[in-house]
Amino acid sequence: MSRDQVRIRLEPLALEIETPVGTQLIKALSGQGIEFPCGGTGTCGGCAVRVLSGSLPVTDPDRTAFLPEQLALGWRLACQARALMPLVLECCQWRMDVLTDDACLIGSGKHGLGIAIDLGTTTIAAQILDLATGKVLAVETELNPQASFGSDVMSRICAALQGNDLTTMLRVLLGQLITRLARGREPEVAEVILVGNTVMHHLFSGCDVEPLSHAPFASPNLVGQTFRPQDLGWHLPATCTIRFAPCLGGFVGSDILAGILATGIAQSDHLMALVDLGTNGEIAIGNRFGIVCASAAAGPAFEAGCIRMGTRAATGAISHVSLCGEEIHADVVGDVEPRGICGSGLVDAIAVGLRTGAILPSGRIANGTKFFPIAHPVVLCQADVRELQLAKGAIASGFKLLLRRLDATAGDLKSIHLAGAFGNYVQIESALRIGLLEAHRERVYAAGNTALRGAKMLLVASRESALPPIEHVSLATDIDFQDEFANCMRFPAADDHSQEAETYNNSKIADTRER
Repeated sequence: MSRDQVRIRLEPLALEIETPVGTQLIKALSGQGIEFPCGGTGTCGGCAVRVLSGSLPVTDPDRTAFLPEQLALGWRLACQARALMPLVLECCQWRMDVLTDDACLIGSGKHGLGIAIDLGTTTIAAQILDLATGKVLAVETELNPQASFGSDVMSRICAALQGNDLTTMLRVLLGQLITRLARGREPEVAEVILVGNTVMHHLFSGCDVEPLSHAPFASPNLVGQTFRPQDLGWHLPATCTIRFAPCLGGFVGSDILAGILATGIAQSDHLMALVDLGTNGEIAIGNRFGIVCASAAAGPAFEAGCIRMGTRAATGAISHVSLCGEEIHADVVGDVEPRGICGSGLVDAIAVGLRTGAILPSGRIANGTKFFPIAHPVVLCQADVRELQLAKGAIASGFKLLLRRLDATAGDLKSIHLAGAFGNYVQIESALRIGLLEAHRERVYAAGNTALRGAKMLLVASRESALPPIEHVSLATDIDFQDEFANCMRFPAADDHSQEAETYNNSKIADTRER
């Protein structure tokens, strides 16, 4: 990139553009789907963006459109700004729902307020509770500000090892989020608990992430971390306890520990499973007598990060795909023209392709074509299908190996809980069709944000929760992993109850390819 150009990254779609230094943002962003309803006069506020990295001066129209605390958080009117430096901007029009948890818990009899935080790689969800009653009083969500350093945990690790400070930005944002949650009741906050994956645990806590950058991915700093408000610069009473719950091993973090509590695995007489699907797939299987857990490097396919037209589940993303007769129907977030496809839509699309015969069990797109059209202009290419095969192969093989370690089969499981945003929105029938899981449909459940729910349970618990023995299994060192992974790459063939033999109308594929 030349010196007279600047790069602008637009979140949450992770879209990057280059523009000459000094270009008005209204010119730079209008071609990227950002609308300016008032034509750039600065009167409607419809083009709101938030500066995540870089700087945009506050203008008089900004002061009219936003409250002082919103300005402090970086909100600006794009139509009033110029690109004078590299920027990372969160676009208000590209909203992305952050999964929270509606459950209220039985109070513990504790006094004061408590805050539970699910610190995710992409998104952050937090709730404030009355500890005496268990009632949720307020909810706040944010995008993780570390996104400017990349969308996956390995890119964050690399950035930290290169000397970038990914800790302070996180602590500052969370401090602001807590202030909004408490809304003047900060002196009443008695406890804050955070859960997250191992990398988020290390980066927030200031622990060395170097051991997580290479095999065997074993860190000596998996224990829970405790802080005082003054350590973090948070405006909370000095008596407030701040805890980041412990990780379980490798890349299996405290979000899975919280999920084990939330789903009741630790109290069950029967075998149950928890699967959290993301860039790093995490699996836990067991009951009150013992639990085994592992992480599988699924890559970013479930978040559509490596898909040619992939995007997060924000406005313009195809979120679900289905068959209506012989026609493919796509649901688009925000009910606008499609601009890409997110993880749940990707799984649906490939399941539809398998049902119609447009995609073969080997993963090859049928009839020698290289594209599978979804909804113009969104298509899948052969490399996209391969990426999903790699991701689902990693999860499916890890799941089988953990079952084998327990001398069990999928039929022995009473229930399988799919956690997190992907698990909540993916069509379970599609997940089963592509072979992500082998189970009876009635035993698979979308569990929601089990990390946040489990964090709330830790908050209101009158004493430390008793857990059965939890064993972390390193799949990388399992001698059977590679063979099992290769076996799980293939998609299941059609069964006798499906209509897989239907002939797909390849003219649609040819038409899309010509475009």
